[in-house]
Amino acid sequence: MNPTTLNYQLAAEVLADHPGYCRGVVVVRGADNTRAAPALVALLREAEAGLREAVRGNVAEHERIAAWREAYRRFGAKPSEHRAAIEALARRVLKPDQLPSINPLVDIGNIVSLRHLLPAGVHPLGEGENRLALRHARAGDGFAPPDGGPAEAPPEGEIVFADGARVLTRRWTWRQAASTQTLPETTRVFFNIDGLPPTPREAVLAAMDDVRALVREHTGGEVVAAQLLSAEQPAMALDLGG
Repeated sequence: MNPTTLNYQLAAEVLADHPGYCRGVVVVRGADNTRAAPALVALLREAEAGLREAVRGNVAEHERIAAWREAYRRFGAKPSEHRAAIEALARRVLKPDQLPSINPLVDIGNIVSLRHLLPAGVHPLGEGENRLALRHARAGDGFAPPDGGPAEAPPEGEIVFADGARVLTRRWTWRQAASTQTLPETTRVFFNIDGLPPTPREAVLAAMDDVRALVREHTGGEVVAAQLLSAEQPAMALDLGG
């Protein structure tokens, strides 16, 4: 088995364009993602109800949603056409729809997103070297759409989350690539939790705490790292061994 390393960077240009932005990263291994988790489904329904109480009126005007819409405009995306993940999730819940239970790790991401009204995505962590960066798209980048469509080349300047030249998420938090699904057999993942002002960093830290507690209780996974990345500490490195 190849040793697994994680090198993770928030690019200087993203931090310069979006002062006060931070991303919480929680790395998990040894999760049992095949467990039946009715307690998580109950927590998901509770989080949906909480969001419906917290968000009244036009969802686009809520400060934590409006911040993402403005950020998208800054790098040239139309927020009415390409909604940040948290806005898309909130709108679905406010229809009102019930979110399906996918598997424990995905459910945990959705619960935390709804509780804190923050994007909280989960990605499998592959073997070998993982060179992760939140940065501007550049020539040579490629994105495999989750619907199986032809590969896409994001326009230069779009904010993407990438492993080398392989784009894992387009438009910051908009859509994950086909290869980034967290499946029942997935045991090793990392969560990304994003905070844009006026969201305080304490809210991101609280969401990270929720991820840690839910992972331990409902998957038996080990949290091997939890780091808040920001302008003050824009990078992290981790060696998980074989």
